[in-house]
Amino acid sequence: MKKIMSGIIVITAVVLCLAGCGEPSVTIVNNTGFDIYFLYVSHANSDGWEEDVLGNNILENGNSIQVSLPRGGRWDIKLEDEDGDSYTKYGIKANSQTVFTLDDLD
Repeated sequence: MKKIMSGIIVITAVVLCLAGCGEPSVTIVNNTGFDIYFLYVSHANSDGWEEDVLGNNILENGNSIQVSLPRGGRWDIKLEDEDGDSYTKYGIKANSQTVFTLDDLD
């Protein structure tokens, strides 16, 4: 009986790890009403913004994107629309989803 219980515990631990031990990321939802042309993600401890993660792509209004992160922790995220207006959130947790709206306009 002890072997069966030990086996169940090990299997449960492996399943939980596989479900939550993936690469850190953040899902960003654009509900600003505008298409986003630039998206910057930097670690919260950073003094500046990293490179634009969209490249030549556009994050259209109503769509989302999942951005892989090099490590966990908290992250600052900045979006810029076609007119150069920016929307910024600070201290976003890795492995979470954040929705940007007009309320986040800088």
